[in-house]
Amino acid sequence: MADAPAGRRDFAGLPSGPAIVLVAPQMPENIGSAARAMLNFGLTDLRLVRPEKRFPHPRAEALASGASFVLERARVFDSTEAAVGDLHRLYAATAREREMLKPVQGPRQAVAEIGAALRTGERCGILFGSERVGLLNEDVVLAEKIVTIPVNPGFSSLNLAQAVAVLAYEWWCFLAGPPAERFSFGRTRPATREEVFGLFEHLERELDEAGYFAKVPDKREAMLTNIRNSLQRGPLLDQDVRTLRGIVKQLAGKRIPGSKRRRQDG
Repeated sequence: MADAPAGRRDFAGLPSGPAIVLVAPQMPENIGSAARAMLNFGLTDLRLVRPEKRFPHPRAEALASGASFVLERARVFDSTEAAVGDLHRLYAATAREREMLKPVQGPRQAVAEIGAALRTGERCGILFGSERVGLLNEDVVLAEKIVTIPVNPGFSSLNLAQAVAVLAYEWWCFLAGPPAERFSFGRTRPATREEVFGLFEHLERELDEAGYFAKVPDKREAMLTNIRNSLQRGPLLDQDVRTLRGIVKQLAGKRIPGSKRRRQDG
């Protein structure tokens, strides 16, 4: 095995998730890509049933791109039955119609059930088939339910690792719960109230100087309230305040010569 990247985290403390079982995978690259997707979203239990190429394989390690933790723990089995024998619940990921009576779920519903079962101590797994033919009926019949990923009906071909990534992503979303709103500020920061008030004062001063309220003096306060509200419908950043004050200053500087103007720019 290639050495793990410097400073790699110890992933052993991740919450227990469903086992990902790849049945007869043909390409080592897909095994590595699946391992990478698994670790991206907190899954570490990878099981391989009769991989076509020997395993471990250097091409799998290359495509894992640092997810060697998953590959190192991966187990190889001679049969699907052996790979899933310790599991309490098993789901088969397939898009093909099957001539068997089984409930069909989407990824989100299936993962919610899996998460609830895991919390009661049950062990769960998801079966994925080979790149060439997917899961055989003899594999699907071992599962309680079918999981089908909703895709464009005009082009429903998903790569093996992509299918694993979709289910793994849903698992991570289940763990995280409803997303909380957050903002990416980059190199700026939220503006302080003092900075926002300074913008208001600067703008209002220049509007008065330009005679903006001259024809409707009785509506001045209501109009100012509307202006302040419109500028605060989202959080202003300090860069926003500087930009807006620069605009106001530039527009004020373009005023017709001779017009009344205070020599204050804030």
